[in-house]
Amino acid sequence: MIEEYELKIIEDFHNKVIGRREIKAVIYHLGKGTPPRIKVREKTSEILKIPIDRVYVRTIKTEYGTGRSIARIHVYENSQRAIAIEPEYIIKRNTPAQGGE
Repeated sequence: MIEEYELKIIEDFHNKVIGRREIKAVIYHLGKGTPPRIKVREKTSEILKIPIDRVYVRTIKTEYGTGRSIARIHVYENSQRAIAIEPEYIIKRNTPAQGGE
């Protein structure tokens, strides 16, 4: 991820029943637009040192005029589990080749 965005994990909950981590992160992007989901996925996978196909960004909410966004991210134990649980529209949004963000 280019250094114009900084991602900081503020909550990290392990949901053992579903087999995923539910992360809340703050993204700082002062003077820039809200980062696309693919950039958030890349940065999250880089921070956690895991493959990108296990990371799915659920939401990114930007506070007007602050240069700060809050993201909710799901990180699965394996990619098959992610595909089985995540809704199809979330998978499409996280895959730019298929018309996502």
